[in-house]
Amino acid sequence: MTRKICFVLLFVSFFVRSQEQYFQLRDFVTDSAAVFTVNDSQSLNQRLIEFEQETTNQIVVLTIQRLGSNTIESYANAVFNANKIGQAEKDNGILILFSKADREVRIEVGYGLEPYITDAVASRIIRNTMIPYFKEAAYYTGVEQGTEQLITFLEDPEALAEFKQEIEAENKTPVWAYLIIGLLGLVFVGYGGYIFYKQYSQVIEICRGLLLGKLGLLTGILLLLPMAISSLLGLVFALIPMVILMQLDPQLDKLVDLDFNSLANVYWLGLLFPFFGLAYFIAFIKLKRAGNTDFKLSWYKNDKKYMSKTFSSFGSASGSSGSYSGSSSSSFSSSSSSFSGGGGSSGGGGASGSW
Repeated sequence: MTRKICFVLLFVSFFVRSQEQYFQLRDFVTDSAAVFTVNDSQSLNQRLIEFEQETTNQIVVLTIQRLGSNTIESYANAVFNANKIGQAEKDNGILILFSKADREVRIEVGYGLEPYITDAVASRIIRNTMIPYFKEAAYYTGVEQGTEQLITFLEDPEALAEFKQEIEAENKTPVWAYLIIGLLGLVFVGYGGYIFYKQYSQVIEICRGLLLGKLGLLTGILLLLPMAISSLLGLVFALIPMVILMQLDPQLDKLVDLDFNSLANVYWLGLLFPFFGLAYFIAFIKLKRAGNTDFKLSWYKNDKKYMSKTFSSFGSASGSSGSYSGSSSSSFSSSSSSFSGGGGSSGGGGASGSW
């Protein structure tokens, strides 16, 4: 009975969560967190109405008390798409989401404006313009100043280009830093490459023993796993400098275009097949060149003499590799609807910040 009740409660909570409702915006400014005065809300709302009339671009402001179980990125994206901010053909909408209790803010940018208000531009507006005011509890001023900066950049391409140049200059890594990273990179690549070579040589030798039948299949698998892990760790160690460079140089990051979050996906395990396949192929070629063609398969029996001669240092090797691997209600509501989404959408572009 208790299990049934728990199951029902779990199902109900999942259903309620899946039916979570987001704000249906009726104004360009919705101050659900009650951090603006009525006059401030009306003034900013009118400014954004005029901006839409002049450019068709929509900038919408929403303040909330707290995010609950959501991240600010997921909440902003859901509100943006639920209200279809921006025009359908242009996707020219921007949402400024402010969460008072969480002390977080986000600028969510529609597809059509992402080439102008890039992630870097949105991040710098949040960091340099908005957050300094938020730290002083001047919430309206921070939002209003950030909004005006967005309007300026969308209306004045020259101002936007100058702002982007400032960002590039700010993020430019000095030459001496590249030299230091290069030297450290050589150390990482050298040591990681050495570890990979030594451990992968052992993997090849294990495959050779399996082909000769001197190593049982079960024993071989037990030996392969730690050796494979050690060699892969060496390879990862050698690739660390490239990861660091990609974080420092956005252009290199775009060139390589790797999503390191995808490492959490199990599909990368498919790389183990060519990893072991290559080792098996190299072992096969070595035996053929040596004139060994009498291939056998042993399920569990091992050649003790071969084991003693070939893997006598396995315990110490695995020991050293082991030490390496260890290492809401709105305070302002217009009597007549001033905002209506035009069918725009967002793909998650923008930036977030906290204070």
